[in-house]
Amino acid sequence: MSQRLILTQKQVLSQHLIQTMEILQMSAQELEAYLEKLAMENPVVEIEEPSREYAGDREMARARKLEWLESTDHQNRVYYREGELEEDRIGQLPGETSDSLADYLLAQILTTPYTDAERSMVEFLIYSLDSRGYYSDDLASAAAHLNVSEGTLLEMLSEVQSLDPAGVGARDLQECLLLQLQRIPRHSPLAESIVREHLRDVGCHHLEAIAKKLQVPVEEVRAACKEICALNPKPGNAFSDRSHLHYISPDAVIVRVEDGFEILINEYQYPHFHLSTYYQELEKTVSDKETKEYLREKIRQAQSVADNVSQRNTTLSKILRVIVEKQKEFFLHGVGHRRPLTLADIAEETLLHESTISRALRSKYLQCTWGVYPLNYFLVSVASVNRLSGEEQTPEHVKAQLKKIVAEEDRKKPLSDAAIAEKLEALHIPISRRTVNKYRQELGIPDKRGRKES
Repeated sequence: MSQRLILTQKQVLSQHLIQTMEILQMSAQELEAYLEKLAMENPVVEIEEPSREYAGDREMARARKLEWLESTDHQNRVYYREGELEEDRIGQLPGETSDSLADYLLAQILTTPYTDAERSMVEFLIYSLDSRGYYSDDLASAAAHLNVSEGTLLEMLSEVQSLDPAGVGARDLQECLLLQLQRIPRHSPLAESIVREHLRDVGCHHLEAIAKKLQVPVEEVRAACKEICALNPKPGNAFSDRSHLHYISPDAVIVRVEDGFEILINEYQYPHFHLSTYYQELEKTVSDKETKEYLREKIRQAQSVADNVSQRNTTLSKILRVIVEKQKEFFLHGVGHRRPLTLADIAEETLLHESTISRALRSKYLQCTWGVYPLNYFLVSVASVNRLSGEEQTPEHVKAQLKKIVAEEDRKKPLSDAAIAEKLEALHIPISRRTVNKYRQELGIPDKRGRKES
């Protein structure tokens, strides 16, 4: 054993750097909560009350957005105004929300002559339903918890299943659809048989296979499947639960102007603050060493946060400028016109590290003519390279070509995934059969058998 000196370099994350990264990846709403918490913990931080000028700036920003929306379409205009009204209502009418599924079901059993034990079981089952309206818990475990037999609890579940909306209380999709069919006075017995035995084939649109197995004409199967598709697979989705609603506030707005686009960072979402002049003067004049050090640390913390918020907005602006420039076709023409763009591309333009860009994009949204989109939406991988022009193709472009090929095919002799891949190859878009299968499923296009028409 011996002692020796070794020179090494280590990267150590300082508290300031950690705070910088945390603030950078915060959304506007998270930053608002962070600054409000900081103001409560740090006496040096004073949240600025919105002044008349601030309110005027905010109204001006809204007016500019409305002017921009006026030049797009009526639908966006209506959605924006409804969104403003909704924001105004939040916090002003506590408790005045739409009925939840549980409230709606409990209202239906108010006058039902249950015993106390039965009512307790029915209420337990109602509160156990998931957001779809399904009872997905284990019935045996619930019966043991309530100290009743499984058969008794199953009877009470049947009571819940008799309530509106039809299908509520089902334990799976098949039972949900059967409960709804049984409520239809003259429902098709064939539809019920298909749900019981061939539900997977319905999802794949294998109508001829169903007809062959049940030995009925394809047209009858098609009519029965149409009846099945009219049912609601998630009866609980029609009911609101405000406790789980999340409102998206865009971190930036992209406005189209005559000579290009203007990027507006949403600084109105989070409160502005300044350092208290009283505590800054007190730090200079106080004689107590401990108090002086405490105030100095709090002032340093507040200044650091102010610098980091400013740096966050600067970094976000840099990244957005690159996104708008590289995805110009999207902002001009909308969905279907994105171009390949990676973190490395943005890093090359901004001279920022890819990890910094990734943090800046996290949980942030922008609003443009075509709607509200997460910033990560504009990162697009390359699906293929056109062998003729050398142009990079995005998944959107390849999917559009795939849809076109399927739309033009002979329905009596639909193309296989391999044949579609060959058609794309002829268009100088080389992708594998497995990729065709993946994109076809993402587009909701059935396979060869499911698309065949007799």
